[in-house]
Amino acid sequence: MPQQTLEGLAERLPAWARGWPRRRILASLAVVLLVVVLAVSCLGGAGGRADVPVLADGADAGVDGVRSPSEESGGTLRLVAPEIDSLDPQRSYLPGVWNLMRLYTRTLVTYSAEPGETDQLVPDLATDMGTVSEDGLTWTFTLREGVRFENGRDITAADLKYGFQRSFASDVIVGGPTYIVDLLDDPANPYPGPYSREEDDPDLTAIETPDPRTIVFRLRAPQPDFPYVLALPSSSPVPAEADGGAAYGTDPTSSGPYAITSVDPEAGILLERNPAWDPGTDQVRTALPDSVVVRTGLSGLERDQALLAGSADIDISGAGVQAATTARLTGEDDDRLAARIDDVTTGSLRVLALPTDVAPMNNPDCRTAVAAAVDRSAVQTALGGAANAVRSSELWPRGLAGGPKHTDPGPDLDAARAALETCGQPEGFSTVLAVADAPASLLVADEIAGQLAEVGIDVEVRPLDPVTFYATEVGNPDIVARNGYGIVLATRTADLPTPGSFLVPLVDGRSVRTVGNPNYARLDDPAVNTLVDEARAQGGDGWRAVAEAALGTSAYVPLAETRIQLLAGQRLHNGVVIRPYASYDVATAGVR
Repeated sequence: MPQQTLEGLAERLPAWARGWPRRRILASLAVVLLVVVLAVSCLGGAGGRADVPVLADGADAGVDGVRSPSEESGGTLRLVAPEIDSLDPQRSYLPGVWNLMRLYTRTLVTYSAEPGETDQLVPDLATDMGTVSEDGLTWTFTLREGVRFENGRDITAADLKYGFQRSFASDVIVGGPTYIVDLLDDPANPYPGPYSREEDDPDLTAIETPDPRTIVFRLRAPQPDFPYVLALPSSSPVPAEADGGAAYGTDPTSSGPYAITSVDPEAGILLERNPAWDPGTDQVRTALPDSVVVRTGLSGLERDQALLAGSADIDISGAGVQAATTARLTGEDDDRLAARIDDVTTGSLRVLALPTDVAPMNNPDCRTAVAAAVDRSAVQTALGGAANAVRSSELWPRGLAGGPKHTDPGPDLDAARAALETCGQPEGFSTVLAVADAPASLLVADEIAGQLAEVGIDVEVRPLDPVTFYATEVGNPDIVARNGYGIVLATRTADLPTPGSFLVPLVDGRSVRTVGNPNYARLDDPAVNTLVDEARAQGGDGWRAVAEAALGTSAYVPLAETRIQLLAGQRLHNGVVIRPYASYDVATAGVR
């Protein structure tokens, strides 16, 4: 490839990759050539299939087991993805990217790679799961010996602390999770992050590093989910000397088995082995492939086609296959294709939120009328049937243990009419249903409007910009009240696979805020808030009590949990479904 072509390629890098070191830009030649070959392969094979052996152990082989187990190393693992928000571990907020980051970031604890246990935590950089004080406020971890960055330098407790410090710099490090800020910062004297140079800047005293292998966290309040926060890529170490601030994502320093060596706007990202990684210090990642290629910016259908054609091994988006691809499961090639499918419920729950400060939803009986009239079976049909959605009657994802029993109540129109009488609206009422302007959501909204019309509730379905829907339209309670949004069709997905992570933002009255409000119903019930505090202190059955109490207010009406079908690539082996990321675990995947 001519030198001027390579130089031109550098000019076309995406914003998050500008400033890439020249050695890495030149290295992109390898990934460009490789992906050209892969693209050509997409054109061959009957029906979009490449002429390669198909590894398929049967439907759902990777859900609680291993799809095509093998210890064979070598080759290139080929991933496909939509747009990537950032390669900076402190700035990404996409679970699919978090899965990718398992290849080049390590954290004190991480998700297990064991089949059927991928929502459980295991030690990673730490020697164990840490020690917590009796009051739940102090957590202490010891780092393993012999863990190094890609440049060969030992990873120390100070590097971990610096990674956490970056998340506090909200004017520079934007877009990533802020759990650590909420848990550790002092509201009376907030820490501004590592980039501020004011003389009176406070230190981050909530994290202590008494020696290179010890790190201590002092929380403002007990938080049993704290280890899950430590498993986020935003909790990974960053060497201060390599930090480029907002541009760090152009060349993040690896602490895992692979390092990013090139990026290309067309071909994507190339990761190659990190020679400083010691498998003896890593009980999670097997690092079987010699290299990993990630083709980014692909639509859902393009990702499916790549998997079907043999030019991709894993779609890391977490979205599963598209409806057009699902339809092929009932076609003539049903058996071969179905054998490569893993069916997964995602924990993403569609709910109706009934804002408690918008009339007449400020009356609990009016909310009860709405809840009683809902037909979940019809909602499931609107979402494409059982392949795409599982009916849900509880504020609890099915994958979380210890929750209330999921029943399947049908609509009770008599009960709905009786509730309308009690709430003083015997003839029904009019309200507005706010919904993101997306095809599936609109189908559900129209279905709900038709159901409520049967009991005299007249619903105006109001489509809103999906880009700003959660941030401002329904994320600002004042806008909700001003526009009379009596019903909000929302989707709740927790960042962490714990009941508290799912419930607290949704039902705790203290979580209400004016921007990006996650408590869509503006539920602020003292009894529910008290149960939240008790659950935080006790865990266990306490969270089930929170879910049941919140459901009893009728501020939320659960509808259906999203179900997806993961399609394994034809060469994929060691395919294990990692539930928190709704994909196959890239940390243990291989090809042959």
